[in-house]
Amino acid sequence: MRFQLTDDQVALRAGVRELLERCFGREALRAAVDAPGRLDRALWRTLGEAGFFALRLPEADGGVGLGLPEAVLAFEEAGRALLPGPLLATHLAAGTVPGAASGETVVAAADGELVEWLDAADVVRGDASGAVALRSVDPLTPLHRLTGPSGSGVAPPDPAAVPAGPVAASPDPVAVLLTAAEQLGTAGRVCELAVQHARAREQFGRPIGAFQAVQHLCADLLVRAETARAAVYAAAVTADPADIAAARLLADEAAVQGARDCLQVHGGMGFTWDADVHLHLKRAWVRARRAGGSAYGAELLAAALAG
Repeated sequence: MRFQLTDDQVALRAGVRELLERCFGREALRAAVDAPGRLDRALWRTLGEAGFFALRLPEADGGVGLGLPEAVLAFEEAGRALLPGPLLATHLAAGTVPGAASGETVVAAADGELVEWLDAADVVRGDASGAVALRSVDPLTPLHRLTGPSGSGVAPPDPAAVPAGPVAASPDPVAVLLTAAEQLGTAGRVCELAVQHARAREQFGRPIGAFQAVQHLCADLLVRAETARAAVYAAAVTADPADIAAARLLADEAAVQGARDCLQVHGGMGFTWDADVHLHLKRAWVRARRAGGSAYGAELLAAALAG
């Protein structure tokens, strides 16, 4: 089985990256950080016009007519750019919720322990009644905790700093994989940021990348990112639940540990508000709780291996 990208897939990935760099560059990112909880409706409609939400919708229904591998590439670029908003919920609602495919309708999903972007949504799929607002660790992802059977009923101060809560019985495999794709985007981006800084930053008269300890950190970043990439791309082709579970586990690790190592390469300046590195780590923490979280992936993979 071949996992090499086709020319069309390479062009799609390049097109999505160019679109996001034009519509959501660093200035727009920092503006979004300074106005937490506000969703840019113009950007949302632009994504809809570009076919981001309708990527897997059949052409007969007004969609682009592509498949899961292409959606993975698009979500990887979204993760790389730290694109905010309930991208996954709106994408999954295309074709069933009017206006979701075109970006006119913002959709949130109450299908786990946490609900992202609840206040900004036009439509909420699932029961979010009684959801409790949290102070999210990620300034670009407002969160609510469900208080029903799938929630704990108690809102902790930091959802990324507590053990995973109840695992959904059967998260949508597509949601699991596309979350892994976003994590892969973060893993690749923090690897780039670490290498760029290691080349530019000088200590003792030479770039810090000349020091073996920094070289080892950058090498580990690359290995984790590329291992996760192979797993995510393969799962997009096979759509096998065990492959998806393994891809999710690897992508979560590559994003979270990769962002931590990137912070280590940047030193003290990486923790400052003006740097972007901490934003990648905070988003990776929040994503790791989505669609069942890593606990679901571990359970599913263990069951597949046991069977």
